Amino acid sequence: MSDKSDRNLVRRAKAGEIGAFDALVEKYQHRILKLAGRYVSDRTARQDVVQEAFIKAWRNIKTFRGDSQFYTWLFRITVNTAMNYLAAARRRPEHTLPPGDEEDPSMDDMQADLDTPEGEVEAEEVSAIVNEVISELSEDLRVAITLRELEGMSYEQIAYIMNCPIGTVRSRIFRAREAIDERLRPILDDSSGGRG
Repeated sequence: MSDKSDRNLVRRAKAGEIGAFDALVEKYQHRILKLAGRYVSDRTARQDVVQEAFIKAWRNIKTFRGDSQFYTWLFRITVNTAMNYLAAARRRPEHTLPPGDEEDPSMDDMQADLDTPEGEVEAEEVSAIVNEVISELSEDLRVAITLRELEGMSYEQIAYIMNCPIGTVRSRIFRAREAIDERLRPILDDSSGGRG
């Protein structure tokens, strides 16, 4: 049903009806903002990325063929826009990422309810390590693991967004998980009774 209403709105937007595109923006703006937040931590920059992604989508709406769902196409535009922003930011000498940004949203969804102070400390340590490992991954691995684990997208959707075969997506996600697991193994082994 949602896909059918999207098709109708896209058809009308292709015909130049700005109100139809506004309806699509309203429908997906929160998801797109959340997605952009996985890559761009600065709130103002994140909003700029989202605005630019929607502008690109409007300018290119006539090229949308409907091979995928509209939101998958929009996610792809957003990821590419965020990656372009990050690449440009790395070229600017004044750009630095603050170490241990405490408002990093990328782990919010992964936090478990923990009953003990020790459990909370361990969860914070694990969360910090996972964020650190993800930030150190190559761009392809980072995008794949973020879309899969934090956005909950299917392999098919990720393949479309990243413009690569599903097998490549699976490989990238596997390698990203391996890197995270390798860094977490010593901590998790210690906490599960490795020490006496």
